[in-house]
Amino acid sequence: MWDAHHCLSAARRVDELAPRVDEVLAEMRKQGALIVHAPSDCMGFYRNSPARTRAASAPHATAPAPIDWNDWQPDELETLPTTLTDPGPCSCESPEPCRERFRAWTRQTPMIHVRPEDVVSDDGQEVFNVLQQHGIGDVLVMGVHTNLCVLGRPFGIRQLVYLGMRPVLCRDLTDAFHRDGHGHEWGTDQVIAHIERRWCPSLTSDQLA
Repeated sequence: MWDAHHCLSAARRVDELAPRVDEVLAEMRKQGALIVHAPSDCMGFYRNSPARTRAASAPHATAPAPIDWNDWQPDELETLPTTLTDPGPCSCESPEPCRERFRAWTRQTPMIHVRPEDVVSDDGQEVFNVLQQHGIGDVLVMGVHTNLCVLGRPFGIRQLVYLGMRPVLCRDLTDAFHRDGHGHEWGTDQVIAHIERRWCPSLTSDQLA
């Protein structure tokens, strides 16, 4: 969950979600969970930090499947509207002076704290290395955007399934990036329902903290 976004509406929704995400992560740490932060394209900000070093130094683990971006599969494209699978450059619901697509982000939003005992990586192999190092098979996923990064990145839900992990989506701490005419909440609900049918179960944050 980045500190900024070229889509103003998307950035506002991140700001709404982030305090609750941070609250849940604090409780999960108390329960012994390993927290992995994955703000893509922002590893320079965390260079030499304990959390970044922990990811980079984890022993290499041989993956049982290729680790790469995992795009929409044909059966998914047949069942979801293109407004959710190919959402375009902006997800603003109302006409406003939104910006063209560009890399606005430099780090994870500061509203979500990265602790020294956490892990920071945007590399799928590194994330797999860390999970294997700690004997972790159950991975709770939260963040944005569900129809893009959360599903598709080399550490996302599809990749976790391909690697034999057991992901679970925290459905109230995620958002989708789209501008479907049915409304933003409708579209996000559609993506979450698709994930529950096709990829993994979900829960809500009140079951965690």
